[in-house]
Amino acid sequence: VQLQASGGGVVQAGGSLRLSCAASGLTFSIYTMGWFRQAPGKERDFVGSISGSGNNTVYADSMKGRFTISRANAKNMVYLQMNGLRPEDTAVYYCAAHWRGTYSNIQSYRYWGQGTQVTVSS
Repeated sequence: VQLQASGGGVVQAGGSLRLSCAASGLTFSIYTMGWFRQAPGKERDFVGSISGSGNNTVYADSMKGRFTISRANAKNMVYLQMNGLRPEDTAVYYCAAHWRGTYSNIQSYRYWGQGTQVTVSS
């Protein structure tokens, strides 16, 4: 199984970025997919998740209204659209395939991508 996150970069505060995650080696459409982020010196935090069908999404409170997760099962892709970016959103962003348990819990995810860096300048 491989998960490859991409699309990170440097953006000014208030700007937008769309991250992509390409999946291979798994039956993609049956997996809930999650996004997490990790800032320097901090724990890896839940951003949000999307069900296998794409019909259900869950977001961390601080991301609601600014971040949107979507997926294209035909392409084995999941996306994270980030708007209204703030300097505190600076982190490495990871995509992951859910295994079992609470969607916001890191331990609930079986497969992880390598991460993509997002830097928001003030």
